[in-house]
Amino acid sequence: MEILSVRSSPNFLFRRNSDKSNNYNEAQFGTATKSPTAFHIDEPNADTPDFSAISASELRQYARQSLDAGAIDQDTFAAISEPLPMRTIDPSGNILDLSDISDATSFNFRDYYKDQLQIATSIGDPQAVARLDSVVSFLNV
Repeated sequence: MEILSVRSSPNFLFRRNSDKSNNYNEAQFGTATKSPTAFHIDEPNADTPDFSAISASELRQYARQSLDAGAIDQDTFAAISEPLPMRTIDPSGNILDLSDISDATSFNFRDYYKDQLQIATSIGDPQAVARLDSVVSFLNV
């Protein structure tokens, strides 16, 4: 039995069956189709999810696809991948309880990160502002 690498040619054709049949059909082996990649973004604005109603796991998955495609950098992905705090404040100073937000719960991440950017700007934390600014610009696609 001869073993050949499938990577040796993109148009790899299987050898005929051992019965020496003359009815060789490429379609029967499915070699003519190209399989799509798992993480692929055709256009930056195509199929953009609604970031005002998305779960944390869906947001991380979309951010991972964007990172793999080169649309965002590692720092932006890391900021998006961080879990939400149990409590936070809004720009008005009100305490928000986020303890009931799970990985599968739909949440308004666009407004959350905009509010956090506004708070970081008012405090004067340039590192947090730069990180949150990149996240907000990613979510405003």
